[in-house]
Amino acid sequence: MDIFEGAMGDKLRKAVLAVVALLALFLGVQSVAGIAGLRYIGAGLQATNTIYISGHGEILAVPDIATFTFSVVSEKSTVAEAQADATKRINTIANYLDGAGIDKKDTQTSSYSIYPQYEYSQIVCIAYPCPPGKQVLKGYEVRQTTTIKVRDTAKAGELLAGVGDKGATEVSGLTFTFDDPDAAQAQARDKAIADAKQKAQELAKELGVRLVRVVSFNENNYGGPIYYAKGEALGMGGTDAMPVAAPEISTGQNKVTSDVSITYEIR
Repeated sequence: MDIFEGAMGDKLRKAVLAVVALLALFLGVQSVAGIAGLRYIGAGLQATNTIYISGHGEILAVPDIATFTFSVVSEKSTVAEAQADATKRINTIANYLDGAGIDKKDTQTSSYSIYPQYEYSQIVCIAYPCPPGKQVLKGYEVRQTTTIKVRDTAKAGELLAGVGDKGATEVSGLTFTFDDPDAAQAQARDKAIADAKQKAQELAKELGVRLVRVVSFNENNYGGPIYYAKGEALGMGGTDAMPVAAPEISTGQNKVTSDVSITYEIR
């Protein structure tokens, strides 16, 4: 009987210990899950009381860079002749630009193309039905286009006339912009942020609350219009053309704009 009772006692103690161990494990898991849940909830907390404010800023700045393009077009009976003529005129213009103080890094060949040129030849009709006409190769056209950056905008008009006088067939695309557009954009952004801050402070005062912190910020900006000078004939067509006076070019001012959106937490 004592042996039986001892065996039953050992089994009971083991059962109790097993239950206690399982209970401790369960409580431990629940505690860890609870802590993790609290961390997650805390990390995901967001401001519930907010106001959304937009601000606008703009500046007018005088452009410090002018750009334009010119093309040399040569039509000859063979590709070699057309290329030789175009190259000669391009070199003449390049020497002129170098003498005018334009750095080689500010000149870039935008495109270079060679196209066959055809003309339609109608066969004399002496009996019906008349034979169809045909395309006859008459030569080749070589076209080279170059983009020029002018750092002294006051010389833009002089250079437009100069490249035309030295052999450019076409001169176009005069625009005025900024060498460092980020600097102008930063000034406009500062004004936009100041505008938003002022609006937020005024609204907070009217609502009887205070601004706590910035919850979010967004910026939408654009550089405003780029001004294009009105182009006119500049005596283009080679050195045989009569030189013309440089056109008067006005750089004007470019508008740089920034729009920002700021969300503030309030209390």
